[in-house]
Parts: sequence; structure tokens; C-alpha cells
Amino acid sequence: MKAVMWMFGAMVSFSLMAVGGRELSGELSIFQTLFIRSVLGLICLTLVITFSKQKGLIGTQKLGLHVFRNIFHFAGQYGWFVGIGLLPMAEVFALEFTTPVWTLIIAALFLGEKITQRKVISICFGLLGVLIIVQPGYAIVDVASLIVLGAAVTFAISYSATKYLSASEKPISILFYMCVIQLPIGLVMSLEGWVNPVGIQWLWLSVVGLAALAAHYCTIKAMQHAEITTIVTLDFLRLPFIALLGVLLYAEAFELALLIGGALMLLGNLFNIKGFGSRKKSQQ
Repeated sequence: MKAVMWMFGAMVSFSLMAVGGRELSGELSIFQTLFIRSVLGLICLTLVITFSKQKGLIGTQKLGLHVFRNIFHFAGQYGWFVGIGLLPMAEVFALEFTTPVWTLIIAALFLGEKITQRKVISICFGLLGVLIIVQPGYAIVDVASLIVLGAAVTFAISYSATKYLSASEKPISILFYMCVIQLPIGLVMSLEGWVNPVGIQWLWLSVVGLAALAAHYCTIKAMQHAEITTIVTLDFLRLPFIALLGVLLYAEAFELALLIGGALMLLGNLFNIKGFGSRKKSQQ
């Protein structure tokens, strides 16, 4: 039950971040939104670190890997926000769920992990889900869809680096360096088209910044109370939830292809994770 509550918090947080990004789309540059998000996140994390009075909470021996991770994470966020401004929000979330597929491929190519039959089947499910959602041949593939798919690839690279960092780094340390490293990148990239935020724009910027931190924190807490299989299943509830928000708030059409494609990607992820769990038990 605790895992369900934490994942509900993550689902709401990710959805709020998407709504905030949609509201700011066309008003402020994405780079500026990401910069201010990093500023707000850094302020919150600094307060947490200060009041916790725990020494070495943000110490690291892997600053280079933090930099590598956050360059790709920043690129992924940029592509994600581009998609939020141009595509139905449900489609963005569905394409984002291809990240586990790309992670499998990257792990095989660069980390030396074996591509098993189970992993191949998982990848095929994921790619089939993408084809159903994007529907190439039925219509011209939207460039925005390709951008979101590219974001999913960069998220996969970032995720692979995070898995390596999590073995020795505290979650709050990973979040802290995320803000510290991405802040100057966002600042430099946003200077040319800088627009001073006014009125309700500050509200949506605050929603994006705080929701991002809350989403990461809730997901980490959920993982402490349930197996990864459960977490992945619950995370896919974001798709119908954000689709409903899109319909209610922005009169977006919800297509059956999104549900079918999302379901196939979920099956692929669960199939691979079940195999991982079986191998782990056999080794004990």
C-alpha cells in the first residue's frame, strides 16, 4: 500500500510538471524553464541538506559521471518539453515509456550486458508499441514524435549512468548535482531569448520545479517498499491519467492506438523484469 501511495504521488507530480510545461509553452523558452527549475530545485535541496545536518550527504568521488549523466538528462528534458508543447500529452508519455527498451540496447552495446532471448522479445514488444503509436506509413511521422523518441534515448543513457551512481551515491546527492550541473547549462542557453517571467508564469515555473523534485523523490521512496515489477506496472498508470487530463484541460483526442501501444510496451518491460527476477532467485 505504501508503494501505491508513493507512486500515486509520482504520477500526480509528473502530470503536474507536464501541465506546467504546456502552460509555459510559447511564453518562455524551454531553456529558461529548465534553468529556473534547477534554481528552485537547488534552493529546496540546499534547505533540506542544511536542516538535516548530515555530514557528507552530497560528497562524491564521481563528479565526471555526474556531468556525463546530466548532459544527457538535460537534453532529454529539453526534448520532453518540446513534445509537451507540440503533441498530445498522452503520446509524449507513451513514447517516454520506450526508455527501458533503449536502456537494454545501450547496456548491451556499452556495458557488456548479454542480449538474451527474453530481452529481444521485450525490445520487440517495445518497438511494436512505438510503431502503433507513431503509425509510420499511415501518416507522415511527426518530427515532434521523433524528438520525444530521441529524448527517451538520452533518458536511457542518463538512467544507465544513474544506476551506476546509485551503488555508491545517496539519492539526494544525485539530485543535488543534477541541479548544480544543469543550472549553468540552462542559464547559458536561455540568455539569448530571455524573457522576464510575470504573474502566473511564476506559478507554473514553481509547479514545474517542485513537481520534478517530488516525482523523483516519490519514485525512489516507492522502490523502497515494492519490487521493481510493481513499480513499473504502477508507473504505466501515468498514461491513462495524463490522457484524461489532456481531454479535460486541453480537449485532446485520446486514440485507442495509445492504449494498445502503451500496453505492448508495458508487457515488454514486465516480461524482461520477470526474467531478471527469475535469474536472481536461481543465483541465491
